[in-house]
Amino acid sequence: MIGEQPRCEFDPDTLVSRVDLTIPGDVGAIGPAVEKIMASVREMGCAAGKEFEIEVALTEALANAVVHGCEHDPGKDVQVCAGCDPARGILIVVRDSGPGFDPSQVPNPVVGEQVYREGGRGIYLINRLMDEVQFGRGGTEIRMLKR
Repeated sequence: MIGEQPRCEFDPDTLVSRVDLTIPGDVGAIGPAVEKIMASVREMGCAAGKEFEIEVALTEALANAVVHGCEHDPGKDVQVCAGCDPARGILIVVRDSGPGFDPSQVPNPVVGEQVYREGGRGIYLINRLMDEVQFGRGGTEIRMLKR
């Protein structure tokens, strides 16, 4: 559609493969989406030996989008895409239709009383597991790169 931003911004001519999915804001949709994307990631071979890190980061990003962005509403959608460029690695983009958030306001889960909280470790893990992490669109989009 004219005017729509592409979900992945790698050069389409250099991509080995690309996967685009839209899932409902339902936690039951996370597992099948992760399985499908990880099957493609393994086929792509752009991050061989780093599949575990990618899978955990992807699962956390989708869980955040479903739980916080869509507020468990299956009527809302989460978009996810993964693209493989042999020169740059694998890029995964997850977008939700929620209100967004300010990532700088998320407390560090390994400091002080935050250690005892039940949640709040997803973004921390994503940042530790991926080589580059960027938030966009007012916190409704996360872009994760693994070389």
